[in-house]
Amino acid sequence: MTETGDDALYPIAVLIDELRNEDVQLRLTSIKKLSTISLALGVERTRTELIPFLTDTIYDEDEVLLALAEQLGCFTPLVGGREYAHILLPPLESLATVEETVVRDKAVESLRNIAGDHSPESMERYFVPLVKRLTQGDWFTSRTSACGLYSVSYPHVSTPVKEELRNGFRTLCQDDTPMVRRAAAGKLGEFAKVVEADSLKNVIIPMFNTLASDEQDSVRLLAVEACVAIASLLPKTEEKEQYVVPTLKNACEDKSWRVRYMVADKFTELQKALGPDLTKNELVTVFQALLKDNEAEVRAMAAQKIKDFAEMLPQGSREPVIMNNILPCVKDLVNDTNQHVKTALASVIMGLAPIVGKDTTIEHLLPLFLAQLKDDCPEVRLNIISNLESVNKVIGIQQLSQSLLPAIVELAEDTKWRVRLAINEYMPLLAEQLGVTFFDERLNVLCQAWLVDHVFAVREAATNNLKRLVAIFGSTWARASVVPKVLQMSHDQNYLHRMTCLFCINVLAEVCELQLIEEQMLPIVFQMANDPVANVRFNVCKSLSTICGIVKQQNGKANTGSFTQIRTILDKLNEDGDVDVRYYANEALQVLG
Repeated sequence: MTETGDDALYPIAVLIDELRNEDVQLRLTSIKKLSTISLALGVERTRTELIPFLTDTIYDEDEVLLALAEQLGCFTPLVGGREYAHILLPPLESLATVEETVVRDKAVESLRNIAGDHSPESMERYFVPLVKRLTQGDWFTSRTSACGLYSVSYPHVSTPVKEELRNGFRTLCQDDTPMVRRAAAGKLGEFAKVVEADSLKNVIIPMFNTLASDEQDSVRLLAVEACVAIASLLPKTEEKEQYVVPTLKNACEDKSWRVRYMVADKFTELQKALGPDLTKNELVTVFQALLKDNEAEVRAMAAQKIKDFAEMLPQGSREPVIMNNILPCVKDLVNDTNQHVKTALASVIMGLAPIVGKDTTIEHLLPLFLAQLKDDCPEVRLNIISNLESVNKVIGIQQLSQSLLPAIVELAEDTKWRVRLAINEYMPLLAEQLGVTFFDERLNVLCQAWLVDHVFAVREAATNNLKRLVAIFGSTWARASVVPKVLQMSHDQNYLHRMTCLFCINVLAEVCELQLIEEQMLPIVFQMANDPVANVRFNVCKSLSTICGIVKQQNGKANTGSFTQIRTILDKLNEDGDVDVRYYANEALQVLG
């Protein structure tokens, strides 16, 4: 009988020992095994021994407390189910009052999880008193935690208790400590979604107005988030105009740039919540003000929203609003003194083209695109280049090439390699749209120049482009315009350019006919097998391996003499003085078979 009793006590004894151990990692591991220990103890002993023990010993390193708060959030089944969920409240209440923010937040998250496990009776008997105790706590830590619990308890209680909860939340909104008011402002929108329509107007909106005019900007900026929730909950346009728009206008003119920044950040959400009529009548002027704000951070954030704002404008008034209100601001932003503003604008300005249509794009937007393509800031140029396709779909490649091609050609030699790379990657699309004659006249030289660029990423992209260009223009074009220039690189003094020649042969072999490979490419590869640089020689092995694989895959019959010569070259390289050359030669011989 004694042995049985000792066995039953063993798990809790081990836990106590481990939790009192000096090693933090051991204590943390022990907490993470709580569910296993609970299963060993059973639901009754978990309720009567484990949870009280944990409640009494909450004093540890933050990471241990964080793990405990997380574990308790999914402990309901281990204490006997929903009927006993309230057993978990005491330790979580203690954790919700600690100084470390992440521990408090995790405790609140766990309390919110188990709130749904409470019946209405249990909610009023156990959970609501916990919320009240936290609300009335001496330390601001408990009061900030309380803010997150009102929305989960409110829907499940009786009318008198609901009134108590509304009063409790009002108290938090008027708290002396800014951190508590900030927490209340952050949760106001969430609480607004669960209260009744009358309470929304009579209780929540006065709270919202109080927080929106708080002396602390950190509170006011969180009230902007609540503005979105409240606007979406008010059914009538007149109510939105009465209760939300004045506060929004004040926030847009707030003395703190952080509040104005938050308005800009949430602007499209506000636009959606307020509806098309208020957007047209009220929000357009607000948005203009943000685009002209004194602070660059606000202008940059507003600039990022231009495309989304324009898309969500009412169909009937979209074009006049864009032309009369938005476009003048965009023209000013193109010449903004701050490069972050110009970069933000460049990332979205091309998206206006499908919205305003071909004629407006050609007349008003193309000059702006051209100005940004010539901007001093490389990120601005890069953003414009990366989004050329959306403009191409609207105005066509012919108009695009006439207007922007000179600037694109200039950017092909940009000092920033990422800009050259972006232009490079756009070239096959230009080639396909412009045709072979135009490409050979204006762009082929650029593509050849990129093959000897000093940055490998650009050379690699140019090499891969050759495959796509041959697929567009055909093998005959490749024989005449590409292969001779590529093969010339085999005699270049720079070994990196000689290697690029081999890389080009590898990709061209995939799209060219076998006759061209045997007559023009293989002789050059054979010749380069005697290169003085080992890197070139082992890339010769790779190229021969690639060509052999392509020939077999296409089931073509290559010249027997060519295969014999390939084997002779590889046998010679298999005895090379460089270990890497020998390795790749051996691999190629295996492919040859």
